[in-house]
Order: sequence, then C-alpha cells, then structure tokens
Amino acid sequence: MAAIDDHTSKYGITRNVFVMGLISFFNDIGSEMIYPIIPIFLTSFLGVSVAIVGVIEGIAESTSSILRVISGWLSDRTQKRKPFVLAGYAFSALSKLFLAAAASWPMVLAARFIDRFGKGTRTSARDALITESSLEINRGKAFGFHRALDTGGAVAGPLLALLFLKLFTSNYRLIFLIAFIPSFIGLLLLIFFVQESKKISYQTAVTFKMSDLNTSFRIFLFINLIFAVGNSSDAFLILRAQNLGLSVGLTVFAYVLFNFTYAVFSLPAGIISDRIGPRIVMAGGFLLFAAVYILFGVVGKAIYMWVLFPVYGIYMALTEGIGKAYISQLVPSEKSGTAFGLYQTYIGICTFLASFIAGLLWVQINPRAPFIFGGITAVLSALFFLVWNGASKFRTLRWVR
Repeated sequence: MAAIDDHTSKYGITRNVFVMGLISFFNDIGSEMIYPIIPIFLTSFLGVSVAIVGVIEGIAESTSSILRVISGWLSDRTQKRKPFVLAGYAFSALSKLFLAAAASWPMVLAARFIDRFGKGTRTSARDALITESSLEINRGKAFGFHRALDTGGAVAGPLLALLFLKLFTSNYRLIFLIAFIPSFIGLLLLIFFVQESKKISYQTAVTFKMSDLNTSFRIFLFINLIFAVGNSSDAFLILRAQNLGLSVGLTVFAYVLFNFTYAVFSLPAGIISDRIGPRIVMAGGFLLFAAVYILFGVVGKAIYMWVLFPVYGIYMALTEGIGKAYISQLVPSEKSGTAFGLYQTYIGICTFLASFIAGLLWVQINPRAPFIFGGITAVLSALFFLVWNGASKFRTLRWVR
C-alpha cells in the first residue's frame, strides 16, 4: 500500500495532486491550442477527406490507449510513476515541433502519433500517482480537481488559438510552434515539484492477471466498451459544427464553451460521486451524451451548437474523472497502473473503431449518421449501468434480510 504524502491541505488536495493539476493545465493549453484546428488544417489547408481525418484520429487515439496498459504495468512492476509521466509529457511537447513542420497528412499523422505515444506513456502512471497521493474517501475530489485544472487549460488553449489565428492571419504552423511553450513549462513543473510517493517494498514482483479482476471491474469495463464503440473523436463534433455553417473562429469558440463547462463541473461531479457513488453519476453522464449526440445528428441549424457544446462538457465532467476514481476503488493501489492501462487500452481500441466507423458513416451515408449511432450505444450503456446498480442494491437487501 502506498503512503500518502504529508502535504495534505484542509481541502483534501495533496501537493502532488495540486502540482499534477498545474502540469496538466499547461500541457492542455498547448494541446488544446492546436487540437480544434488540426481537422480544419487537414481538410481546408491540406485538402484531405473527412475519412482520412477519422483514420488519423483513430490511429492516434488507439496508439495512446494500447501503450497505457504497457506503461501502467511497467510502472507497477518498478513501483515508479514519475519517470513514465516525465517521458510522456516530453513526447507530447516534442510533437508540437513536428506538427509545425508538417507539409502533408502523413506528417500530421506522425505528429499525432508522437503526441498520443506520449499520452499513452504517461496517463496510467499519472493516474496511479494521483491515486497514491490521495485518500480513498477523497478520490473523486482528487480526480475531479485534476480534471478541472486539466480542462481549464483546454479552455485557455483554444482562446489563445483564436487570438493567434487573428494576429497571424491563420498561420497554422506558427500556432503549432507556439503551443510548444506551455507544454515545456509543464515539463519544468514536473521535474522540480512532483515527488514520487513513498511505497512499502514488496518481497515478490507485482504481477497482474485477468483473474485478478473482480466482477465489478469486469462489468464496468464491459459497459464502457459498449459506450466507446459509438464515442468517436471530438474532431467529428468540430467538423459537424463547420458542416452546419460555423466559421473557423466560431467553431473554435464553441469548443471553448465545451471545455469551460467541463472544467466548471468536474470538481462538483467528483464530490457528488464520493457521496452517492460513481455508477449513478456515470449512467447520468451516458444518458446526457446520448441526448447531445442524437441532437448533433438531427439539428439542421448552427445556432444549436451554442447549447450542445456546453452540455457535452457536462457529460465529460460526469464520466471522465469519475470513471478513474471508481477504478481506483476496485483494485489495490500497487496494481492501479495496470488496471488504469487495461481499461484505457480496451477503450482506445474501441475508440479507433468508433472513429473509423464515424468516418465511413459520414462519407457513405451522411454527416448525421455517426451521431445517431453514438447516441444509440450510449443509451444501451446507461441502461446497463442502471440495471447493474439495481441488481447490486437487490443483492445487498437480500443479505441484510
């Protein structure tokens, strides 16, 4: 069992959790400064099809997710988290320089691959570090706090992109280059201010087998896999906004609103999850996703984007950090890196399929089809969550009697 560091504030947020939030804030400024303009850069500047955008995003995200189980297992095996987190953020910072030099879509693919390689290297170890640096009763708050700062950077990044698009007359490559600066600041914070949590040494090597997973974890994983098959890259939301007539600047601003509500609601969602349990919160998030995605598919006017993007941010707040907090309760902390990685790897494989399917549905049927499909899978997932919660309560009542 890992020891919690002794820098706990009266609010239950430790120093490591606070600094990791700042690191994610700066890194996301850089990443989200460029993310909403990459699909526009690809389709409008480099002239590639939407299907190619889906392939690029699918490969990038699946790379990230496949690596998470490997890096998570290695961080458990070595009982070291910081080296993996440091390497991951370094790769993501480097990717901005590659993107600035991109002159064709394969170069954009390479840059996205490097960025997601970094994310895959760091994410499981970072989540394990947050787990080890927080008390179990505050896990929802800790992950919610981290998501709030992470997404705060995702608000600032696109706003800076809007400013630079105006100042530099849509000079995409210069914006990609500037995005390196906040990512580098995050690296410096990580090097100097994050400390590895002290751990009890193990006489035997940490191993992880599928049989180690309890039934609750398996059910949780199964439900999220169903959901992920319909949850394509957010690049399709951006392209849909443009498809309905929003300009590049307004599309990026709509994306800012999404991240703003995501940031604002992340911490309250984490606190609520600590009080009422994560399953109900996540089921509500999935139903909200279904409503938003179906509306993305059926509406025919751009004005609806100003409601749908912010509500989509609330869905993210109800699911992203909450899911990680719940996983941290299902597995011992010394194996949490592998568990986070396994979950994210399976989700990533489905995300690749989701983005590939969405690209095909967009091209072969119409731009509405990917969102209708995603809404259906989300409804199914929410129903499974609610049935699971009801069945759990029924079993509890039987034992009480």
